[in-house]
Amino acid sequence: MPPLRVGYVPEHFSTPLHFAETYFSLSADLIPFPSGTGHMVTALRAGELDIAIGLTEGWIAAIAKGPPYSKTTDAKPGGNEFKLVGTYVETPLCWAISTGHEKEHITDVQDLKGKKVGVSRIGSGSYVMSYVLADREGWDQPFECLPLQTFEALRKGVNDGTVDFFMWEYFTSKRYYTSGTLYPIKKVGEIYTPWSSWKIVARTPLIDTPEVNSFLEKVNAGIKYFREHKEEAVQYISTQLDYTEEDAKEWMKTVRFAQNVKGVKESVVRDTIDMLQKAGVIEGEAWQEGSEVNKAKKFVGTVTEEHSNV
Repeated sequence: MPPLRVGYVPEHFSTPLHFAETYFSLSADLIPFPSGTGHMVTALRAGELDIAIGLTEGWIAAIAKGPPYSKTTDAKPGGNEFKLVGTYVETPLCWAISTGHEKEHITDVQDLKGKKVGVSRIGSGSYVMSYVLADREGWDQPFECLPLQTFEALRKGVNDGTVDFFMWEYFTSKRYYTSGTLYPIKKVGEIYTPWSSWKIVARTPLIDTPEVNSFLEKVNAGIKYFREHKEEAVQYISTQLDYTEEDAKEWMKTVRFAQNVKGVKESVVRDTIDMLQKAGVIEGEAWQEGSEVNKAKKFVGTVTEEHSNV
């Protein structure tokens, strides 16, 4: 079998994956997707990826909606569908809500009602969280969404008036809150995911294969190395990724990777679906009839009752 094709977002959360490749002979083609989870959904369904690490809300929304959620025209039903196979990060994600650096008429979240939000792609975490934000604020109508693909394009968009605001992970956004950076931005608020933030998915035919199980074991090893070599992690993040040393250290205080990435708790799936339905991201009865574990099997390749924390 050729090496697994693994999609990931090239941000600070990918550091254990880098360590798995560098020190533990992870044999996979690591393919960066800076535009995020929504793009990886499309790539999985087009048969261009075997495994991907992305945001919980994006994966669950895509699975609940089914193949039409992807815009690809060459996806094959069944064979290129995917399920959750692992929990990568246990902690929630802090989404910074940002607008253009000079937009004086937008100073806090209340100024965003009825405004246009920039997202990376339809179905991405930034898209899904715009619905969650509207629901949190009690606004009946979701925002008008404009896909702009990349973090840089989103920063440009809020400065040239293409969109009014966007949401992106806080520490990735933070360094652009000062003038002098490329397309500087201004923070007007934040919102946390009500669920653990990063999950691993695999195409359905590959679930429980030796190749996928080996990949998960290598990721476990990379996480353990990350936990035991924090100075090296900070050096990698601050020299190879777009973060300062100070921000890398602060982020590491907030993140908790799973001790064992294998499996996903059905309660996480259920609670995420409940919130996404309440926010209007998904409609209908996504949670199937039957026992809780059987309901989860639409979404999860391996269901776990408990999940160890670091």
